[in-house]
Amino acid sequence: MENKKQGKLYLCATPIGNLEDITYRVVRTLQEVDLIAAEDTRNSIKLLNHFEIKTPMTSYHEYNKIEKAYQLVDKLREGKDIALITDAGTPGISDPGEDLVRICYEEGIEVTSLPGACACITALTMSGQKTRRFSFEAFLPKEKKGRAFILERLKDETRTIIIYEAPHHLAATLKELQQALGNRRITICRELTKRYEEKKLTTIDDALRFYQENEPRGEYVLVIEGKSMQEIEEEQKKSWESMTIEEHMAIYENQGVNHKEAMKLVAKDRGVSKRDIYQALLESEK
Repeated sequence: MENKKQGKLYLCATPIGNLEDITYRVVRTLQEVDLIAAEDTRNSIKLLNHFEIKTPMTSYHEYNKIEKAYQLVDKLREGKDIALITDAGTPGISDPGEDLVRICYEEGIEVTSLPGACACITALTMSGQKTRRFSFEAFLPKEKKGRAFILERLKDETRTIIIYEAPHHLAATLKELQQALGNRRITICRELTKRYEEKKLTTIDDALRFYQENEPRGEYVLVIEGKSMQEIEEEQKKSWESMTIEEHMAIYENQGVNHKEAMKLVAKDRGVSKRDIYQALLESEK
């Protein structure tokens, strides 16, 4: 007897605010699959009703993501096609969908992704910040130790940084960012794709002052400029200047750089001439 073909998992991006941002392909797929796994069925039923989609739903969320994943895999093995949707945006981005995808790979189940709305990319492209390289951090860890670790790593991040935040934590997070990163440029985005969408390119200091006096409302995406090369060079220069010429020379010579080339590199690091380094070494020897 011929084995029945396995089903496929479809990751379906849904609107993050404006219902017109769903694709024809996603609507058709949601109509055609055997089952829709939704992060919150009460929220997703509004979307399905709007597009007159009658496909059965089941819940798949943070608190059942592993156990339920294997139940969904069993259905996929039976030949059922399943669509995964999140509350808003692209499944697998800062939600439990990543675990289901991983388990599907482990179990040999085919996975495909239907692109569409994604809050982090939407905010980045309209932020006025550099977009070629970026670091997406989603929500910062809740645990104090994990949060401190990430903030420490972000101090030297040269890529544009994207962070999600809830309104009741916004002011506290801005304070932590101020302490960790200093007064960087930041774009505050809220109500993305909705009628009262807001985005403001400002500084962390100004944003903190504003939200200490005005109650934050809605879900926020923070787009923060990365550390500039000028800042890095200035910090490096201060680091070089804190050591003696001999110590600085030793760094390069211990790497196998010859004496003459090491003098050239030390001079460049310190923003002086090679002759100045040569003279300083002579004085030291005397």
